[in-house]
Amino acid sequence: MAPSGAGSPRTLLRRLREIMAEQTSAQARLDRLVSVIASIMVAEVCSIYLRRAGGAFELFATEGLNREAVHRTRMKQGEGLVGLVAETAEPVNLSDAFGHPSFSYRPETGEDPYHSFLGVPIVRGGQVYGVLTVQNRVARQYEEEEVEAVQTVAMVLAEVVAHGGLFDIAELDEPELRPDRPLTFHGDGLCEGIAIGTVVLHEPRVKVEHLIADDPQAELARLDMALAGLRSAVDSMLDSGELDLTGESREVIEAYRLFAQDQGWQQKLHDAVRTGLTAEGAVERVQDELRLRVSRISDPFLRERLHDFEDLARRLQRELVGKSTSDGTRDLPQNAVLIARAMGPAELLDYGRDRLVALLVEDATATSHVAIVARAMGLALVGGTKGIADTARAGDPIVVDGESGEAQLRPPAEIVSVFEARRTLREQRVAQFAAVRDLPAVTRDGVAIQLMMNAGLLIDMPHLDESGADGVGLFRTELQFMIGETMPRLADQIAFYRRIIDAAGDKPVVFRTLDLGGDKILPYGRWDREENPALGWRAIRIALDRPALLRYQVRALLMASADKVLRVLLPMVSDVSEFNAARALIDRELERARLMGLPQPRQTLVGAMLEVPALMFMLPQILRSADFVSIGSNDLFQFIFAVDRTNPRVARRYDALSPAALTVIRQIVRSAGDANGEVSLCGEMAGRPLEAMALIGAGVRTLSMQPANIGAVKIMIRSLDTREIAHFVDGLCGRTDHSLRTRLAAFAAERGVMIK
Repeated sequence: MAPSGAGSPRTLLRRLREIMAEQTSAQARLDRLVSVIASIMVAEVCSIYLRRAGGAFELFATEGLNREAVHRTRMKQGEGLVGLVAETAEPVNLSDAFGHPSFSYRPETGEDPYHSFLGVPIVRGGQVYGVLTVQNRVARQYEEEEVEAVQTVAMVLAEVVAHGGLFDIAELDEPELRPDRPLTFHGDGLCEGIAIGTVVLHEPRVKVEHLIADDPQAELARLDMALAGLRSAVDSMLDSGELDLTGESREVIEAYRLFAQDQGWQQKLHDAVRTGLTAEGAVERVQDELRLRVSRISDPFLRERLHDFEDLARRLQRELVGKSTSDGTRDLPQNAVLIARAMGPAELLDYGRDRLVALLVEDATATSHVAIVARAMGLALVGGTKGIADTARAGDPIVVDGESGEAQLRPPAEIVSVFEARRTLREQRVAQFAAVRDLPAVTRDGVAIQLMMNAGLLIDMPHLDESGADGVGLFRTELQFMIGETMPRLADQIAFYRRIIDAAGDKPVVFRTLDLGGDKILPYGRWDREENPALGWRAIRIALDRPALLRYQVRALLMASADKVLRVLLPMVSDVSEFNAARALIDRELERARLMGLPQPRQTLVGAMLEVPALMFMLPQILRSADFVSIGSNDLFQFIFAVDRTNPRVARRYDALSPAALTVIRQIVRSAGDANGEVSLCGEMAGRPLEAMALIGAGVRTLSMQPANIGAVKIMIRSLDTREIAHFVDGLCGRTDHSLRTRLAAFAAERGVMIK
């Protein structure tokens, strides 16, 4: 097979357009398609396989193989070379197809003579609709230009299939799915709130009517004009007073504006137009490539960068067809629940605040840009609800719990009643928490417990007063570094930290230095793949190997904390010498500020985060150097129990309320007490009333948690007697139960401790 000159893709596209215009049956058009593709590409075989129920791929048309195999030959999901192409969503280019381990021989097709094989996925919207293949007798690999030509044809074919240009797209659907039955989806609760409303599907895609260009130069001019309009629209969004963008939500859109000016993205669009596609077709092609990249990348922060480009591509399509980016987003029903596979922050802002009550985004995490903006808008948000965008229909009733991560699609009346009761209960709890917000967290026997909140963004800071927290026990500074495309400049860091300190007022803020590595990777950094990243190059280990990074951050913190008390927490400390080396770098920055006459804090306190079990046995020694110690229970228990807490197969094999866990906490508290050291605990267990009760029994007197949990924990504390719980926990530590949860709950019930 050899391409017939540089015009092959354009010739193919032109012939495809002619076939689509023919008034004939769907099968006749498919047969013509494979015949024309084979002829122009000088291929002896061209075949089209399309996805059917259960994920199988059926031979729909062929030129060169036995026609009797059409609609008879099916490849199961993952079977054969066709299954390999569909599974990887990548081209497969082979000179000896029979020798490949994935080859599956089907005698009814008569493909015995054909050695060369090229298969490309027919992809649209990030989904593989089918596979387009070409084959030849001669054993050779197809050239890059040939692969490009077949990919271009497959992209156009995907659009035609998706829009019903060949047959009813419902023929490819799963027949066993009933469109009207109730369904339950479980995801990740990212923003609290319970919503009962009506589904609105986020469908920003513009139907592209013309994919094949008549005049490539005119299409390039249209593309450049649309790009200019896109940049102008993003600028207008930032300048709009209506959206009231402040803090982190504004920073997210500022970064988004930089993506709109990305030269690499624009170059890909121009290159796609030069292959013979219209400007709209070029955007579709680049967008589908981005979707496939998203599906293969596990790093959430790189996925977030790609989502922003997808958002821009969809908005660019609207510019090309002359539609406003907000067309169709303002006319919402009351109590609208927006559902999307993926969504950029600007797209969410297009909908406004008036009628939205909740948002479900299949590919969203707590640090996604859309999640940051959703919190600013006060929406209940659930991420990770895979499949809901394909299943839900516009107008379907739905109930959403943004705390538990549960969504009920088309729920029966009794389920709606349950959620209404849950919403009422939540409103009552909110009222209860508000009633105790300004009351002290003091037990019945007069012991004061300090309740701090965790934060990581400027948008978190209003929760300090709303929750009644005593301060910020853990401020995750790495989030500021992770949402940008470049490392924040010193002036930007200083301004950011100063806003955090000013927002806290007289309440303390503990700034944890950069806790990078593991699952937290900078999008602009170079990181080597590690087999066990949780145990690898991360946190203080990076700081000591790259001391300029730590000093740069400390310099900003010192200047931002002028005349105040600065509290710095060093993460992942496993050895006293590590802490001393890092503290020496901090002391050098303090000395530098003194010599240069720069602003500096009234007092600088430096603490160690106890996450590595080795540090438990060095507490007296480290407390000679550290001003305080903070227990990071999430990582500490992960290492103690040798359980990856991100692995669902093993994450529940231990309980934080086991005898071993409580004994560890009690030992740390007592060891710190013997050394006259200050100890606190931050982690998920601090924010659960039952676990917090046990921690107080083990001697912990400072807890840091999500601000939404402070009210419930405070109510528990004010009903607790520390003498009773301390005696009870001492007895539990000697037991051999897998979990002490039931016994602790029984204690609370007998003593009237409010843990619900």
